[in-house]
Amino acid sequence: MIIKQKTVGSMAVCCYVLGCEETRKGVVIDPGGDEAAILELCEKEGLTIEYIIATHAHPDHVCGNKRIQDATGAKIIMHADDEAFFQRPATQQYFSMLGLAFSPPADILVHDGDTITFGNQSLTVFHTPGHTPGGICLYNGTDVFTGDTLFVGAIGRTDFPGGDMAAFMKAIGEKLMVLPDDTVVWPGHGYGGSRSTIGDERRTNPFISGV
Repeated sequence: MIIKQKTVGSMAVCCYVLGCEETRKGVVIDPGGDEAAILELCEKEGLTIEYIIATHAHPDHVCGNKRIQDATGAKIIMHADDEAFFQRPATQQYFSMLGLAFSPPADILVHDGDTITFGNQSLTVFHTPGHTPGGICLYNGTDVFTGDTLFVGAIGRTDFPGGDMAAFMKAIGEKLMVLPDDTVVWPGHGYGGSRSTIGDERRTNPFISGV
């Protein structure tokens, strides 16, 4: 699988461009700004973008969805719980303080265990609520794209509307910490580093010791 990580936007989101080497079909995960640079990267890799995937619907991760969709025709994917939560007027009013665009409505709603396929590659959806109600991680067998669920040496916040620490820790323990030690972790922000492994996080991340 082609994996390109690019830090974008005013809140330094780690956006990912993934592609199938054989078919050149691809996806964009969390286009949080700098859309022209993301599109340039897709073009450089010769990828036809089929899907835009939101690990969660906070505006810093989805503010580029419309422009990427307009340029590529790709379908927007997010978990059903985030689609519902972020359509609420009260939720939008709160997060409008960030000054960033919300995502257009999702074209495809996913749930835990669903598969997203592009070319000969696929991603399995892990529902990891807690940062938002519909937060997800995406796993391909060797790599996991964790959004704001798991960072290098840290985890996401749960003090925003829709946050739930108990659900968050349960999801991290049951969905992520059971993966093989050598699984590469690709986080939604590079606060502690641009990548890690599940084994390293299990051993050294102070927020998940004992999970």
